[in-house]
Amino acid sequence: MCTVALLRRPGHAWPLLLAANRDERLDRPWDPPAAHWPDRPGVVGGRDRSAGGTWMALRRGLAPRGGMALRGGLVACVLNRPGSLGPAPGKRSRGELPLMALDHASAEAAARALSRLDAAAWRPFNLVIADAEAAFCLRGLGTGRPEALPLGPGVTLVTAHDPNDVASPRIRRHLPRFRAAPPPDPAAGDWASWEALLADAEAGAAGIAEALRVPPTDGFGTVCSSLLGLPAAGVPVWRFCPAAPGSAPFAALPP
Repeated sequence: MCTVALLRRPGHAWPLLLAANRDERLDRPWDPPAAHWPDRPGVVGGRDRSAGGTWMALRRGLAPRGGMALRGGLVACVLNRPGSLGPAPGKRSRGELPLMALDHASAEAAARALSRLDAAAWRPFNLVIADAEAAFCLRGLGTGRPEALPLGPGVTLVTAHDPNDVASPRIRRHLPRFRAAPPPDPAAGDWASWEALLADAEAGAAGIAEALRVPPTDGFGTVCSSLLGLPAAGVPVWRFCPAAPGSAPFAALPP
């Protein structure tokens, strides 16, 4: 179970802040974020070596269709739904979904296009798509078409469950904490409040299902973490931790 936290602030100099912990099999090989896809100029993301896709990617620069300039950038992250960890015979890799989203000129255009896909081609997924103007969670349940759920202003947490669904022990515990934490200040390089939250490995009454940072358990755990800011104008900021947060520092990726 991965976690994505978003703070949307329309009209702010930094209208979108995003934090993400990636939970995965510890033996599944991956590469840190870089320009791994020469056929997709401006796309930077982590690469899953097993299937060649990504769990999180960002596109900067020009939109691929029509040459429109992006306002701040476009980011997409994919998460599993409950009980759907790992690949399955006859199913496409969910890691291609963020890359497909970044083929579009905006979060709204990507959500509209991908909601026309056949969700049965993939195992169940949550796909978060966001830019400086809008954010969506596409809920793919393995049948029919994915449903595009708009994510409004304020803090949203997405796990394997629906956005802000308190049936998820992780959301129930950490949504109030993200809402109460001082927002990061990307312009000043201050992400301390969210770094501390992402590093929280404390297990409550529900066990590790409540922990944001999953300790190594039966070959599974949190393997890396990201902090990302999309500005109203200018260059996005992506800070990446190549291990479980709290065990290694975050560092800014090249602009």
